Amino acid sequence: MAKPYVLTELTHSDSASSAHPCDVVVRTTEGLVAGTRHPEFAVFRGVPYARPPLGALRFSSPLPPVAWDGVRDARRFVPPFLQPGVPESREDALYANVWTPDVRGSRPVLVYVHGGGWQIGGGELATYDGARPAVRGDLVVVTFNYRLGAFGFGLHEDLTDPRTGSFANWGLQDQVELLRWVRRNAAAFGGDPGNVTLSGTSAGGASAWQLALLPQVRPLIRRIVPLSPCHVWQPAVGLTAEDSRTVYAAIARRLGTDVRGLRHVPAGALLDAWQRVFSGSPATRLVASGREYRGPVPDGRWMRGFDHQLPAPDLPSMIVYTRTEGAFFTVPGLSALPAPPAPRDEPELRAAVRRVLEKRTPEVSDRLVDDCLTAYRQAAAAEGLPRDPLSLWTGIWGDGLFRYPIVRLAERDAGERQAAQYVMEFAHPTRPPAFGTPHEATSRFLFGTHGIEENAWAYGDGPSERRVCDMFIDLVASFARDGVPSAAGVPDWPVFRPGRPTTLVLGADGTAQADGPRLARLATTPYPRSLRFWDDVGWVPRP
Repeated sequence: MAKPYVLTELTHSDSASSAHPCDVVVRTTEGLVAGTRHPEFAVFRGVPYARPPLGALRFSSPLPPVAWDGVRDARRFVPPFLQPGVPESREDALYANVWTPDVRGSRPVLVYVHGGGWQIGGGELATYDGARPAVRGDLVVVTFNYRLGAFGFGLHEDLTDPRTGSFANWGLQDQVELLRWVRRNAAAFGGDPGNVTLSGTSAGGASAWQLALLPQVRPLIRRIVPLSPCHVWQPAVGLTAEDSRTVYAAIARRLGTDVRGLRHVPAGALLDAWQRVFSGSPATRLVASGREYRGPVPDGRWMRGFDHQLPAPDLPSMIVYTRTEGAFFTVPGLSALPAPPAPRDEPELRAAVRRVLEKRTPEVSDRLVDDCLTAYRQAAAAEGLPRDPLSLWTGIWGDGLFRYPIVRLAERDAGERQAAQYVMEFAHPTRPPAFGTPHEATSRFLFGTHGIEENAWAYGDGPSERRVCDMFIDLVASFARDGVPSAAGVPDWPVFRPGRPTTLVLGADGTAQADGPRLARLATTPYPRSLRFWDDVGWVPRP
């Protein structure tokens, strides 16, 4: 295991640094890297964890980085992996970022997988600045980039890596390679390589779940914290193997090559061709699956089946969903993608709900739309929820894609697993013009970045937000330390049992008061009536 090596501290200029930054150097298994020392922590940015997946290495299993001589500069972030709308993004992006209170010691390690629907995002985003959880939680915090879109999540046997025999899910393979790198190098950054907790939000939460099922990953992690995991099932959230083969073959023909030749076409052309296949209404596309997202494809090795077909990871888990996941998609400015126009009346509401239901099937009858709206109106009346068109649409969208699969899988798994499972509803509200508690709210509070310029307009930075942030970090850090989540002001949190008051509701008072009486409380599954519609229609296929 690499040992810490600290060079004499040298002052340097860094516009992103706090007072008195200086260099700090550690020895990784590939060579020395120089990061930035701040008064309470050190940060290392852009440390390679795998070889650049360029040329012949595109669609290949990741390889460890090539060792270097001298001291590598790790004071600047690397751009994210190639993705639409980000001109600086690139294929050469397999790098990690590490925050640590001190390079000496043996702290729990929190590895965070960014979300973005397996198509966008990056570990360098300001929202994922790991300084606050590192310092408050006394953790080593790791973020990183991985291959996305056509380069990261698909399947085709003509892309088989002769070295490993793998032909699918290169982004998942990158995540495993990152965990191997952490295992080799955690001690260099003051971390305990034997105590790694894997977390992530949305697609990253789903990745944490899926990786925990792999035998080759189990020795590398001890616990998981899936935040709003976007559980993978088809046709909404994943491609079938056959549809994936069809897409790669069609893209190859469009680019004047065969599937093997996709390794050598210009990266921008491949990205553009992939985007074109999945543009427009799902009803008019080349394939029927991948209607909302294109996540991992079951290949028998890196993903053995869709989430509902597999047993739960038998690792201690802290599973979190937000109260109104869909607000992230229906409120302009919350998501990186533009929000569709909000429905203003009944015809527009019916059309918006139909588009949600089409994420599962192209055949959406008027009766199905009627049943959905009736069920949600009745649930809203019984549960004291708003019934305006925007709120109904938001609830239906968020429940169908996120809250329903999360809650039902947690209920199913409570009776099947030996390891402890904790379930939280994150309920701290946003500020107008945002509303509710949207998908991805959790990352702002886990990293303590709710108050930065790009987030504060919606998430706030008052006393209540700071208290919720401290509680959330403390719960995750204590869970990462010994598997039992606890925090000041939070009741004792029991292992999840369906139908019993074992779901922790954080931010439960729904106010912005500094001394809200119930920032945290225990409840049975909040708002259960809203989920029954999805049971009745068999929304997620049964195994």
